[in-house]
Amino acid sequence: MNVRDMLSKKGNEVATIRPDATINTAVRRLKLEGIGALVVSADDSGIDGIISERDIVRGLPEHGADLLSMKVSELMTSSVKTCAPDDKIQGIMSEMTRRRFRHMPVITDGKLCGIISIGDVVKSRLEELQTETHVLRDYIVGRS
Repeated sequence: MNVRDMLSKKGNEVATIRPDATINTAVRRLKLEGIGALVVSADDSGIDGIISERDIVRGLPEHGADLLSMKVSELMTSSVKTCAPDDKIQGIMSEMTRRRFRHMPVITDGKLCGIISIGDVVKSRLEELQTETHVLRDYIVGRS
């Protein structure tokens, strides 16, 4: 399975936030939308960074309550690993696990066209394994 297949099932919607928005706004959006990360984009098509729950929690010890009034651009992860629609899910799962991040924006022709999470990847892999199990079970039962 590739990223395109996964996006066709889950959709292409990506929650974005402007770099000049406050962390307080980001926290409210994350809660409201029930997600773990927002792609930071000044124009909703490029990627300036990503801000995740993990970034916010890691900023608390250093900044305390002042963190909420900081700009997203001051706390976001600037170096964002992306993928393309034709990339294979197995490779992405390995990359996310190895580099210890949970969200990967999808880019086509330099523009943001989706996002996948480690949860999406695990769900996809479980579905593949269930299909393989059913095929093997049917093969074994059919041969007996």
